[in-house]
Amino acid sequence: MAASCPLPVTPDLPTLRAKLQGLLQFLRDALSISNAHTVDFYTESVWEELVDLTPETVLAALRKSASEAEARPSETRRLVEAEGEAGVTDFPKIFCETSQKLVSVEAFALAAKYYSIQNLGICTPFEQLLVALRGNQNQRIGETQKAVEFMNMKKSHEVQAMSELISSIADYYGIKQVIDLGSGKGYLSSFLSLKYGFKVYGIDSSNTNTHGAKERNRKLKKHWKLCHAQSRLDVNGLALKMAKERKVQKEVKNKADIEEVFNNSLTNQEKMSTSDISPDFSGSVISNIRNQMQTLHSQPHQEENLCFENSFSLINLLPINAIEPTSSQQIPNRETSEANKERRKMTSKSSESNVYSPLTSFITADSELHDIIKDLEDCLMVGLHTCGDLAPNTLRIFTSKSEIKGVCSVGCCYHLLSEEFENQHKERTQEKWGFPMCHYLKEERWCCGRNARMSACLALERVAAGQGLPEKIIMNYYEKYKPRMNELEAFNMLKVVLAPCIETLILLDRLCYLKEQEDIAWSALVKLFDPVKSPRCYAVIALKKQQ
Repeated sequence: MAASCPLPVTPDLPTLRAKLQGLLQFLRDALSISNAHTVDFYTESVWEELVDLTPETVLAALRKSASEAEARPSETRRLVEAEGEAGVTDFPKIFCETSQKLVSVEAFALAAKYYSIQNLGICTPFEQLLVALRGNQNQRIGETQKAVEFMNMKKSHEVQAMSELISSIADYYGIKQVIDLGSGKGYLSSFLSLKYGFKVYGIDSSNTNTHGAKERNRKLKKHWKLCHAQSRLDVNGLALKMAKERKVQKEVKNKADIEEVFNNSLTNQEKMSTSDISPDFSGSVISNIRNQMQTLHSQPHQEENLCFENSFSLINLLPINAIEPTSSQQIPNRETSEANKERRKMTSKSSESNVYSPLTSFITADSELHDIIKDLEDCLMVGLHTCGDLAPNTLRIFTSKSEIKGVCSVGCCYHLLSEEFENQHKERTQEKWGFPMCHYLKEERWCCGRNARMSACLALERVAAGQGLPEKIIMNYYEKYKPRMNELEAFNMLKVVLAPCIETLILLDRLCYLKEQEDIAWSALVKLFDPVKSPRCYAVIALKKQQ
């Protein structure tokens, strides 16, 4: 278990609920924009129903707001101060009180920016968390391995950042088992196993994904061995160079010592008469010279040993299990030291635990892990872009299983979440829903709606194919509504501006749920990825109390 610093302070449950209250007050009026269906935009006159401004006015205001935000970041600070006094959504003229139509784009954009995760003050810095978890421990050896060699840039960025965090949490608890839910193609699982030496169970509902992950992991292992074979050559080459440099230094020193012995003997001889020179003294000089010469002749053997010993010390600087131990038969005329024997035992033991096992199983909140993983032990549960209800179910499993000491979940596909208070007129048999999770939103009986959740993913709605409309009718529609294209453009921009607020609501719900659990010692939202490379960049992280 690593010596750690205190974990970063995170907002408590009352603070998060206060943030939720303000966000809900804003979304009660704004959510109608996110829930408007693009397919019905013209036929249902959505613009006239929801916006009391011209499209040109909206587009100009949004462009101005974006440019001012870059030039004057203090605009968001104005909102924080205003909230402290009266509450952000008390600002007049965001929406008309009677018609509920949008009347102020500037106030709308400012409020939407404030209620995004990065400006709401609820996110814990990634680097700060890593420092706290590691304490005085150095970063794991071999962090520079380029995963990009066998992944695309986006996946490489995600896998490396998340693996770094997972390894730090694992060291924090002193555990070696990881469960990767929704493992898909197995990139994260393989990387955790190959680089960090974890015993990883990757569970996915698709048998196709599981089979593909096994084959992909086989190829990655081959790639890994090739990479580290080259590393071994580089290490041995460096060790040999160091040995040669040390040999030259010793030769220079030995020659200098021999010259000093000769000079001293000549000086002493000049001070003595010939009759005073004793055979014993002459013999000692000759003996000394012989010893020096024998030292010089023994250098090639020492160079061989030096090369071997330095190569092992440098091998320790490479990733775990990067290089297989060298067989003793390959090193002639040298007995294997006890230290090297012990190192080989540790390497062998580590290689047994560093296993990635892809499994096929459909995971729900009630899944019994002991039925899926026979050797379940203290572990971490992780998920990289867990789809729909799998993300909230990951958190529920974490809270219910004592073996799971920590969780790191990055969700996606919010539009596939099940909502408890959506379509309430339909008969429902489901007991555990994807949204909401926390008590406060359940009490509010809050519902986002599928279109709003879709916009939170920044995924465009797709018109269903296969209706077989004749080309003439399609062209008639196009010509009819072409002059109103700016309405659709402006409306989509409003949805994009509002999208981060919907994601904030979903993630705040999950964080509040974790804060409500008694046995959880620490929980937070962490911006894990660069949003330019990975739009779904926020991780929900929670840790249980250390035993």
